[in-house]
Amino acid sequence: MSYPKLAVAIATALATSVANAADVTREVLVEDTALTEPGVDRLTTEALTGGISADGGELLRGVTGVSGVRMGGHGIDPIIRGQTQTQLNILLDGAYLHGGCPNRMDPPTAYSSADTYDRVTVIKGSQTVRYGGGGSGGTVLFERVTPRFSADDPLRGAVNGGYKGNADTRELSADVAAGTPQGFARAILGYKNSGNYQDGDGNSVRSAYKQKSGTAIFGYTPDAATRLEFSVEGTRERDTLFAGAGMDSPYSDADNFRLKFDRRAGVGPFAGVNAELYLTQVDHLMDNYSLRSNSGMRAKVPTSSDTRGGRVSVDLASGALLWTLGVDYQRNERDADKFTGMPGSDPANLQSIIWPGADLKQTGAFAELDLPLRQDDNLRFGLRYDRVEASISRGDQATSTMTPNQLYAAYYADTAESADENNVGGFARWERTLADGKGLFSVAFSRSVRTADATERYAANNMGASSWVGNNTLAPEKHHQAELGLSWAEGDWRFAGSVYLNKVDDFILRDLARGQSGILVANGTATIYRNVSATLYGAELEGRYRIDAAWEATAGLAYVHANNDTDDRPIAQIPPLEATLGLRYRRSAWDLGGTLRANATQTRADLVDGSGQDLEETSGWAVLDLDARYRANRDLMLSVGVDNLFDHTYAYHVNRGDVFNPVLQPINEPGRSAWLRAEARF
Repeated sequence: MSYPKLAVAIATALATSVANAADVTREVLVEDTALTEPGVDRLTTEALTGGISADGGELLRGVTGVSGVRMGGHGIDPIIRGQTQTQLNILLDGAYLHGGCPNRMDPPTAYSSADTYDRVTVIKGSQTVRYGGGGSGGTVLFERVTPRFSADDPLRGAVNGGYKGNADTRELSADVAAGTPQGFARAILGYKNSGNYQDGDGNSVRSAYKQKSGTAIFGYTPDAATRLEFSVEGTRERDTLFAGAGMDSPYSDADNFRLKFDRRAGVGPFAGVNAELYLTQVDHLMDNYSLRSNSGMRAKVPTSSDTRGGRVSVDLASGALLWTLGVDYQRNERDADKFTGMPGSDPANLQSIIWPGADLKQTGAFAELDLPLRQDDNLRFGLRYDRVEASISRGDQATSTMTPNQLYAAYYADTAESADENNVGGFARWERTLADGKGLFSVAFSRSVRTADATERYAANNMGASSWVGNNTLAPEKHHQAELGLSWAEGDWRFAGSVYLNKVDDFILRDLARGQSGILVANGTATIYRNVSATLYGAELEGRYRIDAAWEATAGLAYVHANNDTDDRPIAQIPPLEATLGLRYRRSAWDLGGTLRANATQTRADLVDGSGQDLEETSGWAVLDLDARYRANRDLMLSVGVDNLFDHTYAYHVNRGDVFNPVLQPINEPGRSAWLRAEARF
C-alpha cells in the first residue's frame, strides 16, 4: 500500500474510533502566550493546529519580530531580529538539521510540519548558551513531548485534515500513542499536497509541492523521574516548484534518528541529567528541466548534508543556586555537484563542485547559573566555549572548468586550507520582579560568536562572471548585544516589550565582487563573502486586552534597523516596520476573530553598489485574515477561515525575486485563500 493510502486508511480508522471513544481529552502541552518573559514566545495550541501553514517557517511568520523569506510555496526561511540562516539555532526535537540546498530551498523549517509537534518556543536574541554556538538572532525549539500514560489511559491520539482553496492544498495527519506507566509507542503520519497558488491579481505563482512524513517514537519510563526515548523520522518531498530560483526540486529526502535520556533526581545536589544523540541525513536534487520548460542547456545538482551530534548536561542545585553544566558536539558534512548537458540530454558533465566535501565540526562546553539575590531580584549568567574545525576533501578535484581551490584563488588569492577557531561567548541578565509579581524588568548583555557555514566558506559554483564563491578566510561573527525588557500583567491587560542594540564585529556579508579589500575581482556580478562591521537595533512590543468575558484585542509591533558600518549602507533582506492587530470572540463552543497584518514601506534597501540581495524598495501593505473555530465537544473541533480577505496583491520585502516575472520583483504572496480544517482527538 502506498504511503498516502496508508495515511488515509489510518486516519479513517481513527476517525471511526473517535465516535466511540471514552470521554478522554488528549493532553496538550503547548503553553499559552502568557507574555511574562520579554523576548520569548510560546506558540498556542491554536497556532499549531488551527490554520493551514506550509511548514514551520510560515507558522513562525505569525510571531511578533519574526519574518520569513519566500522562494516558492514551501521552505519559508525565518528571519528573527534581522538575522537568518545559521545566525539562528533551529532545533527539530533536539536535533540540528542542515538542508541540502546551497540556495536555501530547504531550510530546517521546511522539514517541520507544525501539527506534528507538541510545542514551539521562540527565544529572541542571545538569551541562552545551551543549544549550540552562535544563535545571535535567536533560538527556535520545535519539540515533541509525549505525556506519560496511566493504567486507565492506555491510548490517545488525534487526526487532522484540512483543505485550502487557492492552491488546492490538501493535508492530513494522524498522531497515535499507546502505553503504560512504564513505557509507550507513538506514531505520527503527515501528508500534504499543494498546487500553485494565485496572487491577488490572479497570476499563478510557481509554488506546488508534495510532502509526506512519518515518525515513530518509543519511550521507556520506569519511574516518574526517568525517561528514555528513541525516535526515527522520515520526510519525503517531491516535485517542489520555486518561482524564486533557476531550478526546482524533484526530490528532497530527510531521515532523522534521535536517542534521548532525561533523569530528574529532585534530591541532593544533582537536580537532573539530560543526554541526547542525533543523526540527520538529507539528500536533495535540483534541476532546471524536469519540472519546467527548458529548451536550453540543462543542469542538475544532487547534494547531501549529513549532521551528527549530541549534548549532555547536568543540573546542580546548591541552596537557591542552580547550575547547568554541559558539553555538545555537532558535525556537518556536505557535498554538492553541478552537472551540465546539452538540450534534451541527461546532464553528465561535472561543471562545478559547489560543496567540495565540506566538513565542519563544533565541540562546545557551556555553563549557566541562576542566582537569586533576594525576593525580587535574580541574576542569570551563561558562558560558552566552542572549538571549530573546518576543512574540505575535494578542493583539488578536476571539473570541466576549474577546481574549487583554483576558483577560490582567483577571487581571494587563497585556497581553502583547513581552518580552526576558538570562540568564547556568554551572557549576563538581571531580572527584577515588580509590583508583587505584576511586572518583570530585565537588563541583559551578551556576546555570541557564529562561525561561517559551509556555503559562506566553500561555495564553488563556477558561472563565469556570475560565479558564486565562498571565502575560507572569513573570521567568525562576534555579536555584542544589550537588551532591555519589560512585561506586565494586571487585570485585563498583558504586554511585553524589548529594545535591543547589537554591535557586530566581522559580520559575514554576502556581496557582489567590486574589488573590495581582499577581493581580486571587480566585475560587480560574482557573489562573494567578506567581513564588515555592522550595527543592528530594534524593538518589539506585543500585548492583549480582555474587553469583557467574551472579547479580547491583541496587538504586535516590531522594527529592526541594520547597517553595514564599513561601507555605510543598509544590510539587505531586512524587514520593515511590521504590525498586527487582532480581535477575538470566545463564547461557549465558539472562537472567532480576525487579524490585520501590515508592513510599512521599506526604503532602506541595499541597492546602490549593493549586494544584489534586495531587488527594490517595497511598498507597504495591509491584509485582513478571518477565522472561526467550533468545538462540537471536547474531542472534535472544526475550523474555517479566509486569509487575505480582500484579495490584496502584496509581497514581503525579503521575498526572493520571481524569475518568471518579466520584471524581477519579490514573489507575491497568495491572494484570497479560504480554508477548512477538522481535528478529532481521543
